[in-house]
Amino acid sequence: MRMFALPEPRRTQRRPVLALAVAVLTIGAQGAAAPAAHAAPLTTANAVEGTPEGTPQGNVVIEWNRTLLNIVKTPHAPPTTVHPTRSFAIMSAAVYDAVNAISRAHPLYGTGFTAPQDASRPAAAATAAHDTLTALYPAQKPGLDRQLAADLTGIPDGRAKQEGIRVGAQAAQAILTLRAHDGADATPPPYTSTGKPGDYRPTPPDFEPPVFTHWGKVTPFVLHSGHQFRPAAPPALAGPVYAAAINEVKTIGAAHSTTRTAEQTTTAKLWGAPIQNYWYSIGQQVALARHSGLDQSADLFALLNLTIADATIGVYNAKYHYRFWRPITAIRSAAGNPQVKPDPGWTPLVVTPPDPSYPGMHSAISTAAATVLAGFYGDRNDFTLTSPTASGTTETYTNFSAAATEAGLSRIWAGVHSRMDHQAGNKLGTTIGRYVLSQLKLAPATPASPTAKPPAGSGLAAGVTVEVRDSRLGKILTDGQGRTLYLFETDKGTKSTCYGACAVAWPPLVATGRPQAGSGASSALLGTTARTDHTTGVTYNGHPLYYYVGDTKPGDTSGQGLDSFGAKWYVLNPQGNKIDTG
Repeated sequence: MRMFALPEPRRTQRRPVLALAVAVLTIGAQGAAAPAAHAAPLTTANAVEGTPEGTPQGNVVIEWNRTLLNIVKTPHAPPTTVHPTRSFAIMSAAVYDAVNAISRAHPLYGTGFTAPQDASRPAAAATAAHDTLTALYPAQKPGLDRQLAADLTGIPDGRAKQEGIRVGAQAAQAILTLRAHDGADATPPPYTSTGKPGDYRPTPPDFEPPVFTHWGKVTPFVLHSGHQFRPAAPPALAGPVYAAAINEVKTIGAAHSTTRTAEQTTTAKLWGAPIQNYWYSIGQQVALARHSGLDQSADLFALLNLTIADATIGVYNAKYHYRFWRPITAIRSAAGNPQVKPDPGWTPLVVTPPDPSYPGMHSAISTAAATVLAGFYGDRNDFTLTSPTASGTTETYTNFSAAATEAGLSRIWAGVHSRMDHQAGNKLGTTIGRYVLSQLKLAPATPASPTAKPPAGSGLAAGVTVEVRDSRLGKILTDGQGRTLYLFETDKGTKSTCYGACAVAWPPLVATGRPQAGSGASSALLGTTARTDHTTGVTYNGHPLYYYVGDTKPGDTSGQGLDSFGAKWYVLNPQGNKIDTG
């Protein structure tokens, strides 16, 4: 499979925040499990008041995800040595199992059990979330009980409701039992620096001991181990790559840098909070904008939260394996490389987190989350982040990958990471995201409402058009927007064999109505096929049609001839046959 790199972030639109227009949700400056691990407090806006994006509209999956986000932002609520990403993964796994035990749409994550198909899925999801959170945060039980009672009040009494409650409780208990001895409750081992050049040591101004020294050994949720995808070692301390990376952050990440732009300064502060909180909120915002129902939301947040949890484990495993020092230490001492000149008074724009530098947490979590969200909804989605502390402006993004890239780069501009950390984090996060998608094999979501926008990168629409356009390969089949369509040689007849990770890289062209033949295409060759993910695929001359995620604009044919997922992919000519040149 051809791997594609995340692009440099597009210039985003910044605009004043209008009073009463934005419902502000606090991201929080500090993960409650690591009170001093992140920079100054920030607030971000994730929802527009009075629109579908601003309210769960009865979607208990998103409602409880928000509740947990509020808990982890509450000072002293979570235990200080348990990373909050674990709680999100446990809750979402329980909710996912509760919903799918009833719908039977996907295999269960935890211990298998049966449930009547007429049981109430909202009751099951709410109960599963409630029971996991009361077990993880017993001090929060009164408020959680009230929330569950409110959710259940809205569900008609009867057998379906009671069965839903029973299934939710069973799912929660199964996941809690599964994770009871995962290493999260271990006492973090003390860290002692060797004092050698390159070895991490506590950083100014408070010289706090490093956090989560045990987290890399916690049992992952989907990965086999925390070191499964551990990145290669950082570049040699005496080499030119290291010198270039440290000199870059020395210049652009300084508190009073003369090369960092005003926009980069604002962005560095915007992304200064715990990175996972941003992506939980982004997922909620986009799921609501897409009108994703309860089942789709359960699938999405299982994928997203399990991925973020495993990426966190993978990052800490690598951090404490390599023990690489932070830029502030490297710049102030400048030991080990004559191309880096010492600056004993150098200070970064934001306070350095108390853990080793390599790989970058922001970069890894962001690319992992963006990979999952793009696999579910396509990369192109609109969402916003707002920081009232940064001149009251709003940052608008049009795709997940740009936001992920900017989040990672922001840590270089903030002076707390180097480009070495950023690149290693990007690779680690992308690999973990793709791995989780391939292992869980959850179908990408489709909008629950006919008025919802279709996911970018798919052909979900009532009026899908297939037409012929000119390209470097001659006349080829495209959709109505000029995006190239492909056939997969493994497909026999009209049945698609591309699902799971394959469908993430090669999204099928699907439709909710009869496809239409555009310019140059033959209506007689157009057809449809029932896919096992409950969507309707579009076919041409008997071939199921697909896009390629590596094509970023109309007319791109970068998937032509690729050998991916066991066979080759080709563009089609107007007769519906493969073009095997180019």
